[in-house]
Amino acid sequence: MLDQGAWQLDQGDSRIDEATLRAVHLPPYRAAIEAGALNVMASFSSWNGLKMHGHRYLLTDVLKGELGFEGFVVSDWEAIDQLHPGDYHRCVADAINAGVDMVMVPFDYEKFIGTLVAAVQCGDVTQERIDDAVRRILTAKVVLGLFDIPETDPALLNVVGCAEHRALAREAVRKSLVLLRNEGNVLPLSDNTPTVLVAGSAADDMGAQCGGWTITWMGGHGPITPGTSILEGFQRALPGRVNYSADGQVDARYPVGIAVVAEEPYAEGMGDRAELRLDAQQLRMLARVREQCDRLVVVLLSGRPLIITDELPQWDAFVAAWLPGTEGDGVTDVLLGRAPFTGTLSVDWPRTHADLPRTDASASLWDLGAGITTVRTAAD
Repeated sequence: MLDQGAWQLDQGDSRIDEATLRAVHLPPYRAAIEAGALNVMASFSSWNGLKMHGHRYLLTDVLKGELGFEGFVVSDWEAIDQLHPGDYHRCVADAINAGVDMVMVPFDYEKFIGTLVAAVQCGDVTQERIDDAVRRILTAKVVLGLFDIPETDPALLNVVGCAEHRALAREAVRKSLVLLRNEGNVLPLSDNTPTVLVAGSAADDMGAQCGGWTITWMGGHGPITPGTSILEGFQRALPGRVNYSADGQVDARYPVGIAVVAEEPYAEGMGDRAELRLDAQQLRMLARVREQCDRLVVVLLSGRPLIITDELPQWDAFVAAWLPGTEGDGVTDVLLGRAPFTGTLSVDWPRTHADLPRTDASASLWDLGAGITTVRTAAD
């Protein structure tokens, strides 16, 4: 179940000074622009109380002026409506004048067009601002070749999801896994392991592997799209030697148990939560597997670090698999040593909820860049 705190963080207000904004947040935009980015989306968020969609200083003076961005700025979903609730004319005029060039209007586009025309006619938006927005949009389309090839080739639909694409996705999975604990070098597993227990409903859940923004906005559970689950990856790699339990209840004892746990699929503000931790059902599953296995390997599917400090001592190995998508074979490749662990953390992993949001005084369970990458492979 998603937390009742939804939408509390997604559209937040950054209360920071300009020096911090420039030092921390502007460099990625500068790098993207220098690399040729043609589009920037304004955020729902605010800076010191002023919403981005009405922020002329950042969208026009800094982004387009100082950083030399020549592409176009697009709004988020109905985001301009938040500028002045109840006064749509003012919403439209302020957003366009702030530097928004293309507006995402999911429903009543006729109302938007009529309002913008009226704003130009009464002088609230200049014709020059409209010309600038149109020039930016058309220029981007020319650069992308959309006028040279105005229609897509339906034959290319058969290429999407082809073997070559899936092989590349599988490689991405292998390279993204981060090994953060490996007591006794339990990983990689030996190909000679007689039996392996794979546990947790997430081990055979394509939706959990993919997360939100997959097929539907919030994603979902089960076989929402073609692919290979982590369980199927193990069954292919170790035919006849894999036993599976969704809830961790087993009668036999195993030398190794692979327990897969996951966040609930989410997107945007629906993923805002008061606490980032495994739910009680998953913790009970892990406890059952721990009792029946000599060594326990935990694989976490998530879009962000979760607080696992108290549970970690019970695990022999811990792998942050993030959201590996459709190619669960990639997880199996690395856990079985057919490919090495090479991934490292791109963020600090917080130790407690008190360390969120992050500050200079926050404690980390693992720091940015952490990751065990010198693990033997099955070929060694």
